[in-house]
Amino acid sequence: MPIDPQRFLEDLHKLRSFGASGVGKGVVRQAYSDADIAARKWLAGRMKEAGLEPHFDPLGNLFGLAAEKSLLLGSHSDSQPEGGWLDGALGVIAGLEIARAAKEDGVPSISCVSFQDEEGRFGVLTGSDVWSGKLSLTEADGFADNQGNTLADMRGRMAELAGEFLPHDRFTGFLEMHIEQGPYLEETGLGLGVVTDIVGIRDMRITFEGRQNHAGTTPMHLRRDAFQALSAFNTALNSRFANVVTPATVWTIGHLALHPNASSVVPGRAVFSMQWRDADADRLARMEEIIKEAAQKIAAAHGVRAELGPVMGIEPAAMDARFQAGLADAAEALAPGKWQKMPSGALHDAASLATVMPAGMLFVPSIGGISHAFDEDTEEAELVLGLQVLNRAARALAG
Repeated sequence: MPIDPQRFLEDLHKLRSFGASGVGKGVVRQAYSDADIAARKWLAGRMKEAGLEPHFDPLGNLFGLAAEKSLLLGSHSDSQPEGGWLDGALGVIAGLEIARAAKEDGVPSISCVSFQDEEGRFGVLTGSDVWSGKLSLTEADGFADNQGNTLADMRGRMAELAGEFLPHDRFTGFLEMHIEQGPYLEETGLGLGVVTDIVGIRDMRITFEGRQNHAGTTPMHLRRDAFQALSAFNTALNSRFANVVTPATVWTIGHLALHPNASSVVPGRAVFSMQWRDADADRLARMEEIIKEAAQKIAAAHGVRAELGPVMGIEPAAMDARFQAGLADAAEALAPGKWQKMPSGALHDAASLATVMPAGMLFVPSIGGISHAFDEDTEEAELVLGLQVLNRAARALAG
């Protein structure tokens, strides 16, 4: 199929102009923003020019449809509040170029898609979660962003574009190309990663409730300092996880709020998020046990009370073996010895799609391992190589 790398790059840069941050190549294109809606309308126009049928569903997911039975390629085009120009956009424009080239070649077996709100303004992988059936539209409509806007209100801004939800069986599978968003490919000198699994995530909120008191007159041995408990908890986790985790396992303490957060007051309360990620569900469960046990023991030792919130989770998703093989064959043909199978530590739409159809993912390097930032970038030659490998795999898998 006659893919056109220059046309692909030009479209990728054009998409960057919607919500351009003015800082490097960064973008500000959150789901349902003016920039996002304008970008989707432009994408729909490009799909129509390519001979594909643009189709918006009630969420704002945008499909470029070819035949009744086709392989689906794509990603998402919304961004983080301070986003990079490639995160999601790369997979959308690669899907468009490959579907367009297939159409030009008389092969109507490849369609493309840009899913809505992958970046979680309202949920997690919202557009693909709703379309795949993991999340109901009614439930999603009740989600609110940080400013109190509901998804129902925001998707109403696209109501005049919306059609019906498409059936899953219209598609034979899903392929997504994405920047790695991490340093591994660059550090190893590899140009491509064939994704084996997308990690599962567990998230919970923990509160250490101590005793607020005067910082100058309260002796150290009498303090019930919530922050000291948090500090000890963090240190304890690093040692207690040692014999459980793998080099690919990660965990993060964030969203920390201290009360009363004053320089002359012993902190009486520390509220924080605890998130951990791994591709093995059993390991995630074992880490949960360790976290809960450590929190209670540390709390008792520091004279504070531990309150453990509910554990929220997204299950690990394995990529389809046949799709992995197709991507691996294409990578070896076009970049022999310059690729490797690897897990994804970030969430992607392919995790949702894998629950309803065969799915596969291809990674290209991220310069410095940087993503979710204005200075996210990848060498254009590596973007084009990824396009060529994805095209070769798609042609084989589409039959």
